[in-house]
Amino acid sequence: MNQDTNQIVEEIAQLPGDWHGAGCLSGNVIREIAHFGNRCPFRLSVETGVGKSTLILSHCSAKHVAFAADFGDSLSKTESSHLLNKSRVEFVVGFCQKTVPAYRFRDPIDFALIDGAHGYPFPEIDYYFIYPHLSSGAILAIDDIHIPTIHNMFKVLREDAMFQLDKIVDTTAFFRRTESPTFDPQGDGWYLQNYNRRYFPVPIVDSRGELVSYTTPDAPKPF
Repeated sequence: MNQDTNQIVEEIAQLPGDWHGAGCLSGNVIREIAHFGNRCPFRLSVETGVGKSTLILSHCSAKHVAFAADFGDSLSKTESSHLLNKSRVEFVVGFCQKTVPAYRFRDPIDFALIDGAHGYPFPEIDYYFIYPHLSSGAILAIDDIHIPTIHNMFKVLREDAMFQLDKIVDTTAFFRRTESPTFDPQGDGWYLQNYNRRYFPVPIVDSRGELVSYTTPDAPKPF
């Protein structure tokens, strides 16, 4: 990055944690996104959620798509910021669990950040409609992995052949898309997924906290 761009990165990274009321990425995460974008500029980036990440991705990407609702003035604050490169950003306004499934991706995605609605199962909806479009070598970032349900998704992806965990910065995980074939989004194949292969069958505990004795179906184990 040139000196002017480095200055923009630092301005964004140093915005206060309460820059808007919906929660902001840390300066360390902003610098990490910029680092990935500097090594390999993104042709297309997408995110669920809006804020500091939108500002930095507007400088790292030829085109950026932000799926956003205006929680805590996050959208209005971002749109009005002098640090936003408006010519590169498309805002898709509304609740992500509605707007992401309706969107038609026409190009491969080089960077994706899942940081929209955090209640279960909303992050999984974002993931389902984004992951088939990730290019080989793309970065998939999952924010707030300290939230239990999101941490569950993080654990599944950490075992998945499609992804290699690159690093964790604060509470944001960065995965890199491998050369592994895309898991069929219209099939099943749960037994092909590493997480299921490793932990099947899961012990079942009843409402009294006692381990349930059960038998699995007589069908041959699929792996």
